[in-house]
Amino acid sequence: MFDKKFLLATSVLIGTIVGAGIFGLPYTITKSGILPGLFYFLILGSAVLLLHLLFGEIVLRTRGRHRLIGYSQMYLGNWGKDLITLSTFLGTSGTLLAYIILGGDFLKVLFSPWLNLNSFYFSLLFGLFLSYFIFRGMKIIAPTEFFTNLIFFVIIFIILCFALPKISFQNFTLINLPNIFLPYGIILFALAGWTAIPEIGDILQTTEGKRKYKKVINSAILITVCLYLFFVLTVVGVSGEKTSPDSLGGLTPFLGEKIIFFGALAAVITLADSFLVIGLYLKHTLRYDYRFPKFWASVITCCLPLALFLIGFRGFIETIGFVGTLIGVIEGIVIILIFKKAKSLGDRQPEYSLEIPNLLLYFLVVVFILGAISQVVYYWQ
Repeated sequence: MFDKKFLLATSVLIGTIVGAGIFGLPYTITKSGILPGLFYFLILGSAVLLLHLLFGEIVLRTRGRHRLIGYSQMYLGNWGKDLITLSTFLGTSGTLLAYIILGGDFLKVLFSPWLNLNSFYFSLLFGLFLSYFIFRGMKIIAPTEFFTNLIFFVIIFIILCFALPKISFQNFTLINLPNIFLPYGIILFALAGWTAIPEIGDILQTTEGKRKYKKVINSAILITVCLYLFFVLTVVGVSGEKTSPDSLGGLTPFLGEKIIFFGALAAVITLADSFLVIGLYLKHTLRYDYRFPKFWASVITCCLPLALFLIGFRGFIETIGFVGTLIGVIEGIVIILIFKKAKSLGDRQPEYSLEIPNLLLYFLVVVFILGAISQVVYYWQ
């Protein structure tokens, strides 16, 4: 039987998870090797799935509508709110920066036949153009967002179908020890989507609907991981060592400019869409949670990522690696701590309840901390 609300909730979570991170995965796996990549997908995929399920139970155990920042203050106090504030501010600004960098790369692919400009200028135009709409407070209509995401997935699928016959197993490197720690933050960035968990509750409003919360999360994470693996293996199998940080640029010699043009066009539309959603989220957080005046909330939201870009933070892979590590170590640990508190302090009976051994939760905390340390050591070297 067709379940419209289940399908919509699952698509919202998938759409939140899948963004700029998917384009950084093939390059990352090329540098580290297939075996480390699969290992990180297994470990971090399981960890992220568990975090989404933990957050889902937190939402179901608590009356009212809140975001992670609200749950942090409710269950952990001001220090929890301050930690999530730091993660939200830095993580969201870093994500907007990553979209500016990647948007410029794709615009260069689109306009290279007519304009011989460096991607720096395209990135600047991308950021400035979209910042205007954030200043104006123009919202993305939900059906439009769903439609653009659908177009993006269809076009990426078509590109992959063209690429499949050109895969060469000689392009796969099993392991590259110097870059063995590279995938950690990037895969975390690509898999994190727990900001959508409270939004799912708005779709699954009835008691019967909320019983499907767990199924929605399991389905969305499984589909996303399978999509990522298919995308990574196909792109790496075709372009090998020529794989570019944005994935599509490295495919041009093998698939032709016309096919890559449509992929870049779909990517730009989706990135612009996501940029506005994320930018408005940060702007509204500053306005409503921290009482910033509307003008200054807009200025901070728009100018910070652009300023970071202008002063030299222009590495897409490094940016998403940092953001993924940051939100993993802060938000991952906070979600675990909130979950433990909500088990005893929650004010409603949840539609599902996880029985997670404390040892497993502590192991997750260790994974996030060690992962963050590995990233510091890797980039320091």
